[in-house]
Amino acid sequence: MNITRTLAPLAVATSTAILLTSAPAIANDGDVIRRGGCSSAATWKLKASPENGRIEVEGEVDSNRRGQTWAWSMSHNGTRFAAGRRTTQGRSGSFEVRRVPRNFRGTDTFRFTARRVGTSQVCRGVVRF
Repeated sequence: MNITRTLAPLAVATSTAILLTSAPAIANDGDVIRRGGCSSAATWKLKASPENGRIEVEGEVDSNRRGQTWAWSMSHNGTRFAAGRRTTQGRSGSFEVRRVPRNFRGTDTFRFTARRVGTSQVCRGVVRF
């Protein structure tokens, strides 16, 4: 029995498992991240993070197509506090918006909505912080 042939696959599998399990976490402590699919071929991400006594809220749409215009809005506990238009850019064909509203007592609920201009495509996300 050739010990090298027997143990080599085990060593590769063990090394791979260690690398995969020791990869750094994407989110910081305290971050709350939600992801989902849009009504068509795009995805959304909504993240809430502590930010000096406030809450940093980041909404993102990734459609893999550059040049698409999207109308977006964010609400905080049911009240719209930010809105605008963004165009997907870069290789990923995405856009991101960031706002830092105040942190109310109790659980804060943020909603992110993005509608692709001229189409019925819509992305909706909710995160509670």
